[in-house]
Amino acid sequence: MNLSIMDYQILSGRYIVLEENSSGKEYYLPNDALIYEGGYLNLKRNGNGKEYNLEGILIYDGEYKNGKRYGKGKEYNNDGILIFEGIFINDHKWKGIMKEYDSNKNLIYEGEYNLGKRNGKGIEYNETGNIIYEGEYREGKRNGKGKEYNNYKELLFEGEYLYNWKKKGKEYNEGKLVYEGEYFFNKRYNGCAYDKNGNIIYELKNGEGNYKEFYPNGNKKLDIYYRNNLIDGKGKEYDENNKLIFEGEYKNSKRWNGKGYDTKNNIVYELRNGNGYIKEYYKDGKLRYEGNYLKGKKIGKGKEYDKDGILIYEGEFLNGKRNGEGKEYDIYGDLEFEGIFLNGKKWNGRGKEYGINKILRFEGEYLNGEKNGKGREYNFNRDKIFEGEYKKGKRHGKGREFNEKGNIRYDGEYLNGERHGKGKEYNKYGKLKFEGEYLNWKRNGKSK
Repeated sequence: MNLSIMDYQILSGRYIVLEENSSGKEYYLPNDALIYEGGYLNLKRNGNGKEYNLEGILIYDGEYKNGKRYGKGKEYNNDGILIFEGIFINDHKWKGIMKEYDSNKNLIYEGEYNLGKRNGKGIEYNETGNIIYEGEYREGKRNGKGKEYNNYKELLFEGEYLYNWKKKGKEYNEGKLVYEGEYFFNKRYNGCAYDKNGNIIYELKNGEGNYKEFYPNGNKKLDIYYRNNLIDGKGKEYDENNKLIFEGEYKNSKRWNGKGYDTKNNIVYELRNGNGYIKEYYKDGKLRYEGNYLKGKKIGKGKEYDKDGILIYEGEFLNGKRNGEGKEYDIYGDLEFEGIFLNGKKWNGRGKEYGINKILRFEGEYLNGEKNGKGREYNFNRDKIFEGEYKKGKRHGKGREFNEKGNIRYDGEYLNGERHGKGKEYNKYGKLKFEGEYLNWKRNGKSK
C-alpha cells in the first residue's frame, strides 16, 4: 500500500520533506527534531541514510531497504560511541564487529558478531576494564580456544571451551599450574593436578583417581580416593610429622567410616556412617572436644576445652552448636552459666557472670539469653550491691540496693533499670530518709 505524506504524518507522528533526487529529511512532529536524512522510495527509507536521536546525536549511518536497516552500516549508542559495524538485515545486527556496554557505560565485550550473536573472536572485560576472557565464541557462548583471567589480570585457564564449558586445557593459581587435562561438564575428568611445589596430587581417569596432598614441609597430608570432584572412598590422613591421624572411608569429602588416632597412635574415635564418639585436638596435641558426632557435626553430649586444657563447656549439642542443657565455665574453670542453650547462645536457666580475677558479678535467672527473673549483683570487692527482679537484662520489678557495709540503700520498685514507683531510701547508717514515689530515678514525694 502506497501512503500519502499526510497519511504517513498522521500514522507515525513524523513528517518528511522530500527532495527531487528521491532523498529527504524526516522530523519528529512535537519538536521538529531531525531524526533521519537520506534516501527514500515510496515514503520508506531506502539506500544510504543517517539516523539521529531526539538530542541530535548520530545513532546509525548506513544502508536501508523498505524502511529498515539493511546492508552495511554503523550503529552508535546515545552517547555517540560506535557499538557495531557490519551487516544489518531487517533492523537486526547480523554480521560484523560489536561492542557491548553495561548500564554504567563500561565496555564489557568487543569482537565479532554473526547471526545476531557473538561468533568468532572476542574479548570480555570486567567493570574496571581488565580482560577476563579472550578467545573464540559460537552462538553467543565461549567455544573453541580461549584464555580466562581473574579480576587481577592473573591467568586462570587456557585451553578449549565447548558452549561455555571447559573442555580441555590448563588451570593456574597465582601463576602456577594446578591442573592439566580434560573436563566433563566443567569438572576435571582426565588429567593431573599439582600442588604449588609441582607435586602430582592426583591423576584422574574418567573423573576418579588417587588424591594426595602435602604440607609445606613436604610431608604427606592426605592419600585418599577422589571421585566427582569430591574425596570419596578409602584413604588416610597424616599430621605434619607424618603420623597417621585417620584411616578409613570418606563420603562427600567428609570422614565417614574409620578410626582416628592421636599423636601416640591411640584410637580416639571410631566412625560408622559418619556417626560415633570423637576427640578433637589443637595443633599442639591438647584436647579440644570430646563427645558424639553425627554426619560430621557435634551432636548429643560433649565437652569443649580451651587451649590450656580447661573445661569451658559441658552439655548438649545439635548440628555442631551448643543446644539444650549445658554448663559454661570461665577461663579459670569456675561455673559461669548453667541452663538452656539455643544455637550456641545462652538461653534459659540459672547462671553466673564473672569479672576479672574470678570475681562474681551476677548470679540469677536467664530467659532468651538475658537476665530475667530473680538475681543478685556484686561489686569488685565481692559485696552484694543489689538483689531483686530483672526483665530483658535490666532491673525491673521489686528490688533492694545495698552499700559496701551491707546496709540497705534503697528498697522499692524499678522500671527498665531505673528506680520507678514506690520506694524507700536510707542513709549509710540504715535510717530511713525518704519514702514515696520515684519517677525515672528521681524522687517524686516527701523526705523524712
